[in-house]
Amino acid sequence: MRRGPCGGPAVPLSLPGLPEAVLFDRDGTLVHDIPYNGDPDRVRLMPGARAAVDAVRARGLPVGVVTNQSGVARGLLTRRAVEAVRERLEKLLGPLDVWAVCPHGPADGCACRKPSPGLIQAACAALGVDPRRTAVLGDIGADLAAARAAGARGVLIPTPMTRPREIAAAERTAPDLLTAARGLLRASAGPGGDH
Repeated sequence: MRRGPCGGPAVPLSLPGLPEAVLFDRDGTLVHDIPYNGDPDRVRLMPGARAAVDAVRARGLPVGVVTNQSGVARGLLTRRAVEAVRERLEKLLGPLDVWAVCPHGPADGCACRKPSPGLIQAACAALGVDPRRTAVLGDIGADLAAARAAGARGVLIPTPMTRPREIAAAERTAPDLLTAARGLLRASAGPGGDH
């Protein structure tokens, strides 16, 4: 157990059982959040992003991204621009096993846009894994709400953009991405647990 961000409650870094897959939010989690970024030259990894993804891959687990990109619906981004950013991110991190992208706006009422569970469910279906055996890492409450709605385990990695109430409401937090990934990979060694 470690103290949560901002002196918050202690949180378990080891979760029960090794996940079958790890899904990352994109903006604010894997890369610095530049609103509506469609320019691959502006993509900058968050501290520890490469090491976190590499740690998950080293355990043989699939890695994916689940990301809201409402800039498409708002006319601020094209699907090709979103794809160009994906290509740049994969040059920095290596190929990812699945991408689930919601191009809709908040008022569109879609089932995929986080905090709805659709992106996580779609990514899990593409990977052939159970959402209940999947972990989702993100930087805002919508990421964790989507994980909860899908039955997945969510871990919040707060940034300056994370609201204090989102941190207070999070069941699991980690001070940084690498700590979060390592915590997920320390599966419980209890009876019936993964080793």
